[in-house]
Amino acid sequence: MATRIRRVRYYHTTVRDEPGEAYRVLSDLAEQGVDLLAFTAIPVGPTLTQLTLFPEQGGLLEHHATYARMHLDGPYSALLVQGVDRLGALADVHRQLYESGVNVYASSAVADGNGNFGYLLYVRPEQFEAAAEALGI
Repeated sequence: MATRIRRVRYYHTTVRDEPGEAYRVLSDLAEQGVDLLAFTAIPVGPTLTQLTLFPEQGGLLEHHATYARMHLDGPYSALLVQGVDRLGALADVHRQLYESGVNVYASSAVADGNGNFGYLLYVRPEQFEAAAEALGI
């Protein structure tokens, strides 16, 4: 698998920080055919959790959210890097961005244990096109 870099859209929704809330949202989305490329959950207070959803098809998520009365914040843009896990893979991505003067303000990566990795990069909206160009997309 060669390294693949693509633009992705993401949305936030906030839920109560209670057992089963992520399960409820994720299983409901799956039932509606919403395919997620990535998902994160972080606490945003003592009783709330922010879910970040990266759908393959943003329109389908938006349609379902309206039907399910789920408030979505977004869409926002990010970059998704997927490839063969090797020493320095993330450093190479950051080098390209650094050399183009692009600042990464947040990121998250994971290796799958089978030799591949996924990496989400967040850059400021005003630098998004420069980041995409620096990475060749």
